[in-house]
Amino acid sequence: MLQIKTANDKTWQVDIQKDAILLNGSPFNWDISPLGPNRYHIIKDDKSYTAELVEADYQAKTFTFKINGIKQTVSAKDRFDLLLDKLGMSNANAQKVNDVKAPMPGLILEIKVQPGQEVKKGDPIMILEAMKMENILKSPGDGVVKEIKVAVKQNVEKNQILIQF
Repeated sequence: MLQIKTANDKTWQVDIQKDAILLNGSPFNWDISPLGPNRYHIIKDDKSYTAELVEADYQAKTFTFKINGIKQTVSAKDRFDLLLDKLGMSNANAQKVNDVKAPMPGLILEIKVQPGQEVKKGDPIMILEAMKMENILKSPGDGVVKEIKVAVKQNVEKNQILIQF
């Protein structure tokens, strides 16, 4: 299951099955032929489209297509991204981050950074055990660790400050 969202906030649920693609629960029938690297000819509902993948950011899961000469940017979320959103663990909308808070109650298993250490966005900073699963907490942005507010083997509550930048 994928959730696809356009720049103007139009959203589709895409379910790719063994023998069909469902778009918002309905079968999506199309004919697609490659024209070259990242270029395709598509026929959908007796209409012809030329599509080109212009830019792909696989880490951010954003893709820019040129469809019949018009650029469209979409973002994709897979089932894991949607689960993180549901659990309140998504930091995608964070602008400037001064601290990292516990996304859920749990036990600190390991701290991977030290005060004064420079970290980049996505660097692992801590391992939190919650619901019998080890969750690697990653840095939501670039910065320097100012203070670590917890210790290994410490129980934490949801939204408790763990690290300050």
